[in-house]
Amino acid sequence: MANDITLSSAVRTNLLALNRTQDLINRTQERLATGLEVSSPIDDATAFFEAKALSDRALDLDERKTGIDQGISAITTALNAIESIDTLVRQMEGLAISAKTATGNQLSAIKTQFDELLSQITNLANDASYQGTNLVNSTATELEIAFSTDTVSKLVVQGFDLTTAGLNITTAGAFSLSTVLDARLTEIDAALSTLRGQAQSIGSNVALLQARLDFTESYVNDHEAGAGKLTLADWNEEGANLVALQTRQQLGVSALSFAGQAEQSILRLFQ
Repeated sequence: MANDITLSSAVRTNLLALNRTQDLINRTQERLATGLEVSSPIDDATAFFEAKALSDRALDLDERKTGIDQGISAITTALNAIESIDTLVRQMEGLAISAKTATGNQLSAIKTQFDELLSQITNLANDASYQGTNLVNSTATELEIAFSTDTVSKLVVQGFDLTTAGLNITTAGAFSLSTVLDARLTEIDAALSTLRGQAQSIGSNVALLQARLDFTESYVNDHEAGAGKLTLADWNEEGANLVALQTRQQLGVSALSFAGQAEQSILRLFQ
């Protein structure tokens, strides 16, 4: 068009070089600001989607890690309940033994304490619930803890009944009879054996889950680190790039100025 301004080849070349340099400076400053070398598919589609797959996998594993951690808490609650019930049963054992030599009011008080402890065992077992899961008051309860999103790897913990009915301990009844006391002591010995076995079983589950939790935490970190290798910017490199680009920009401005001076020299020939 008649009003278009025509630039010389030298000026146009220097302008294009300055524009490219400014684009690189903008990109470098963005990398320094965000810490990312690849922030979208435009930067590097392959690296971006590989990193996204790793990050998504890390998020899935993190959810499993939370589930494992909560599973540990649920089982630890059950383990604490077992220990407390064990304490109550041992107190009952002491009362039953002392009842053999007690008489009159002493025996009546012992029977009352024995039956009170018996009811507290069931109360304690029913109270040992964690987020709606109670592993010590019913054999119907089942806790399933998934370890992975890609496989069927999981742990299933079956509940057990540690109420007085489950432990098969009955009330004091006719404590004055030696045969009744012996029967209660037999029941108590069996209950203590059951409690020890359940504590051992559930304790091994806690150890297993803790090992799995540690592995999953490391596994999540590995995926996050892998994603970072594909997308994170090298701050030292980008800082050096920025200094070099700013120097190039200054040189480009000087080159553009020289090109303009050359045109001015031609103009003076016509003066």
